[in-house]
Amino acid sequence: MLSAVGLGTKGDKRPTELSGGEQQRVAIARALVTNPALIIADEPTGNLDSKTTSEVVDQFVQVNKQFGTTILVVTHNPDIAERTQHVISIRDGLVEKEQYLQRLDSYSLG
Repeated sequence: MLSAVGLGTKGDKRPTELSGGEQQRVAIARALVTNPALIIADEPTGNLDSKTTSEVVDQFVQVNKQFGTTILVVTHNPDIAERTQHVISIRDGLVEKEQYLQRLDSYSLG
């Protein structure tokens, strides 16, 4: 699973030997490894560059398609939101807009 988030060569490293972004990717891999029914991800790519963000979102999409895992992502990144099936926009604690999208296979971050 570490390879899936770009850390295949870092399996022997201690957390203090990893950057903040690498530590975040380890957390994502740990969440994915047990194939849970639901993953709640609060800003899962907040400290990642755009290439790694795209890879992480690709992994989420793959997990959803392969295992039927529901993934709830809280993000400020509209590119991530566009890759989901259902977007609920919240402003000041209230639902501002709700959209159902069918773009999972055709979009990539960039």
